[in-house]
Amino acid sequence: MSAATIGKASGDAPGAGASPSVIPPVATTVAAELPTVAERTLPGGLRVLVVRRTTVPLVEVRLRIPFTGLGAAHQARGELLAETLFTGTQLRDRVELATVVQSLGGALSTWVDADRLAIVGSALATNLVPLLDLIAEVLTGATYPSGEFAGERDRLVEEATIAHSQPALIAREGLLRRLYGDHPYGSETPVPDVVSQVTEADVRTLHAARVSPVGAVLTLVGDVEPQAALERVEAVLGDWRGTAADAVPPLPALRTGPVVIINRPGAVQTNIRIGGPAVDRHHPAYAAQRLASTIFGGYFSSRLVSNIREDKGYTYSPRSSLDYPVAGSRFTVTADVATDVTGPALLEIFYELGRMALLPVSDEELDAARQYAIGTLALSTATGVGLASTLSALAGAGIGVGYLHDHPAALAKVTARDVLEISAQVFAPTRLVTVLVGDAEKIAAEVGAITEIAPEVVAPGTVTTAADKATASEAAAT
Repeated sequence: MSAATIGKASGDAPGAGASPSVIPPVATTVAAELPTVAERTLPGGLRVLVVRRTTVPLVEVRLRIPFTGLGAAHQARGELLAETLFTGTQLRDRVELATVVQSLGGALSTWVDADRLAIVGSALATNLVPLLDLIAEVLTGATYPSGEFAGERDRLVEEATIAHSQPALIAREGLLRRLYGDHPYGSETPVPDVVSQVTEADVRTLHAARVSPVGAVLTLVGDVEPQAALERVEAVLGDWRGTAADAVPPLPALRTGPVVIINRPGAVQTNIRIGGPAVDRHHPAYAAQRLASTIFGGYFSSRLVSNIREDKGYTYSPRSSLDYPVAGSRFTVTADVATDVTGPALLEIFYELGRMALLPVSDEELDAARQYAIGTLALSTATGVGLASTLSALAGAGIGVGYLHDHPAALAKVTARDVLEISAQVFAPTRLVTVLVGDAEKIAAEVGAITEIAPEVVAPGTVTTAADKATASEAAAT
């Protein structure tokens, strides 16, 4: 991103009487040089990407393994698998594994969602070979020892119990459930009672079935020689075999409808969550959608922040975001407001959404959002950490490194008309669903004065309306 320097204008003399400082225009963005990606697909199906980046003597590792499955039991088992993957192998126990990682000047972590299991880490570039050996040891020989597993399961039950008591998570889960029903995307946090029933045998079975190279992507970025790295990966993981994961099921059709209130008696604030479908990264309007979301609520200079934070003082950090799961993208609006301004805040959010859908944005708004989007992409790939994460995410979406050049060029071409057209498709309030978590007795009347409310006020963790139940049934049938 080009920086604007604030200083005295050319020809101004210092001291009293000097002209006001002038901010020069933002310089034209210069396209970054694309990194060279060495690539190979191993016999078992693992796709390997390597980029040489010599700025620091490290290597970043990103492994993403397809991991979709149906039901709360799969979700709970997947969470425990991710938490206990590095607790023991046929050769080493947990302490020995941790000691080896530390001796390599590195770190490794795992996480899982409805689409993938991920192993993320780094080490000194000179230690790439032993790092790969260790990862391979875990992928092909993790044992999930009973003593370690029981402790991690108890900890995860406690963490999930606490999480499910937090209003922000209740709101997030409520929106996802409202959007997706029983689809795997309908929840991001496992149910404690289900987690408590998972055994180490369940996780070992899941590992054998799902920790597979088929469709997996390994990304390496760092001070390594690409061809030598590819050779070493093949030497270590060339014999890794497995079966393909289940395909992500199609999303249920969105059923718009009345606002759902999840009741939290005595709550002093209301958690507002609004969401709906968005276009994916392959869509011609993807760049325009990104700028539209940025203008609406994607950064501090957005309309949403200016309205309900800076002008009205209703909330501290309202925002909008775009997420890109494999089966379908999602637009989300988030705001946490005091109970007594729930109605006014919701009205202003709907107003700003409607304004995006009906009226063109200004040239100034569009140019500012464009520079922000181009600049943040450049910053996100300026380090080895960022480049590895970006390339891994793009590969998971079936997008190549050319995106780093093509996307800024696409952003540069977006017009106000383009933004209006995609906003009408994605941001119109009638195309979105709304979930509120708060004291129903105090907020229902003023919300009802703005929009229709579902007749039944629901408790946290339940399927909400009749439409939701139908959506859940359809997803289960699929």
